[in-house]
Amino acid sequence: MKTSDFDPASFQVFNKQIQRATLFILVVFGVLILRLWFLQIVNGPVYRSKSEHNRIRLQDISPSRGIIFDRRGEVLVDNRPSYNLYIIPEEVQDQGRLLESLSRLIVLDPGPTGELLDKASRGLPFKPVCVKRDISRNELAIIETHRFNLPGVLIAVKQQRRYISGYLASHLLGYLGEITEQQLKTGEYPDNKSGDLVGKSGVEWKWQAVLNGKRGGAQVEVDAAGRTIQVISRKPPVSGSDISLTIDRSLQALAEKALHGKRGAIVAMDPQNGEILALASSPPYDPNLFVGGIDKTNWDRIVSSEDFVLQNRALTGQYPPGSVFKIVVALAGLQEGVIDPGEELYCNGIYALGRSKYRCWKKYGHGKVGFHKALVESCDIYFYKMGMRLGVDRIGAYAKKFGLGVKTGIDVGREKGGLIPTREWKLKKWGVPWQAGETVSLSIGQSFILVTPLQMARMISAVFSGGSVHRPQLTKKIGKTPADKVHGSSLEGKGRLEIKQEYLELVKKALVGVVNEPHGTGSKARVKNITVAGKTGTAQVVALKKGKGKQDPEEVPFKFRDHAWFLAVAPAENPKIAIAVLVEHGGHGGSAAAPIAKEIIEAYLREPG
Repeated sequence: MKTSDFDPASFQVFNKQIQRATLFILVVFGVLILRLWFLQIVNGPVYRSKSEHNRIRLQDISPSRGIIFDRRGEVLVDNRPSYNLYIIPEEVQDQGRLLESLSRLIVLDPGPTGELLDKASRGLPFKPVCVKRDISRNELAIIETHRFNLPGVLIAVKQQRRYISGYLASHLLGYLGEITEQQLKTGEYPDNKSGDLVGKSGVEWKWQAVLNGKRGGAQVEVDAAGRTIQVISRKPPVSGSDISLTIDRSLQALAEKALHGKRGAIVAMDPQNGEILALASSPPYDPNLFVGGIDKTNWDRIVSSEDFVLQNRALTGQYPPGSVFKIVVALAGLQEGVIDPGEELYCNGIYALGRSKYRCWKKYGHGKVGFHKALVESCDIYFYKMGMRLGVDRIGAYAKKFGLGVKTGIDVGREKGGLIPTREWKLKKWGVPWQAGETVSLSIGQSFILVTPLQMARMISAVFSGGSVHRPQLTKKIGKTPADKVHGSSLEGKGRLEIKQEYLELVKKALVGVVNEPHGTGSKARVKNITVAGKTGTAQVVALKKGKGKQDPEEVPFKFRDHAWFLAVAPAENPKIAIAVLVEHGGHGGSAAAPIAKEIIEAYLREPG
């Protein structure tokens, strides 16, 4: 450049621009340095902690739920592996985009899932939220393939409950459902947290704490995609205890098959110790439907059904006992001295009390009737008269000695106690005095009286076990080793009926006659080479209309038809099984319920072991 070309003014402008650029660069570097100082020095510990939390993930390890066996060691309920889909809200930057991506890959409704995540974000956003249980292997493969594009998504393997035979023993086993916030607040579920499945009914509910086990956990190092790099520490879970029940699986299956297409209940028990051999309620349901969360269609179908399929009729069904209650009246009359076994009364088919007339089931009566014949042929007139001699309060007192009107205390819970009416009860309940005609009806198991099939099985057992009233037992053993707790039977109250053995023998002889004598009402329960004792019962649901005469059962609407009862014990000389059969709206006990008892007795007593 020539000296003559140098322009001092231009040089001065250029120099100012250089100075400004230098100043700008210094300011920018200053801001960057200041920001770095703020991030690393001032907020360094905070971001360091966050970094560690992003790298180290706490994983929950659920315990394996205890297995449920029958008395012979056959598995009724066990577990299978289940792949569950979780999302960690804190690790999701764009929730809407994530849910949209997931819904394209698998079946997932973004709406409810988003609400679930929003709720979790407001509480504990770092906790994994289960958004879908038991995904298929195909869904698992798809998610794993797209894992890099699904931040915050986690797959965990958990044990899922499996009811081996579906409907079998559904009411006594119960089902699982997700724990509620209210349950968590009670403090009764210390080893459970939100999202866990807990027992809602039956054995699963009663023994929840025993079956559940104790959860474990692990500290796991993961990469940016959420994949496990290494397990830093691990606390193994403690599996729940196994439970062995007293029921016989094959007998349970037979009982449920006998009730197929009917509403009703069957209870079979060992009269010597109170162990339940079968406890069936019909219609049944499939508890597997509830394990992964029941869908709306199935739930609506269950709750809207007129069959009330979730009701355990054996424990909570309350019915008038009908003529099976004559056993109680008979023993009460003998013990109180108002029945003389040698006395004969005349039955012409009608018992008159004031202006009212009460009929016998046999239109033209039984003629001369003594104690034995009255029970064998179930003469209503005889028991009308004996009931009037006893009175309502003495009948009620003896009924309660048999354990009627109170819960049996069976180790599965949630049963109902039924009702034994007295003068005091009616006055307190309705504000009106007891009427003589109500005693007449009570004498044959009608009026206000209500019992459960379980109570009836215990009642007939008490007669044939020498007067011992056992608490029914459903749990035989908890645990696997011989040292584990074994549940034995226990006696209710004083343990024995205050009834003379000679009177018990009279009743037992008559009940053998019910099944085996020519005019006995329970002849359809006879089993070749096995002495079966029993009692039929036909319980009215609604009173007959006066002046209408005997109506054809087929003409009566189903919901108004009589309930059918049959109680049985076999072998009568050395009882091994006691049965109560109840068929709702089944009609006559001798024709609807007795054949069912025969089938069960035959199968149980002729089966080896």
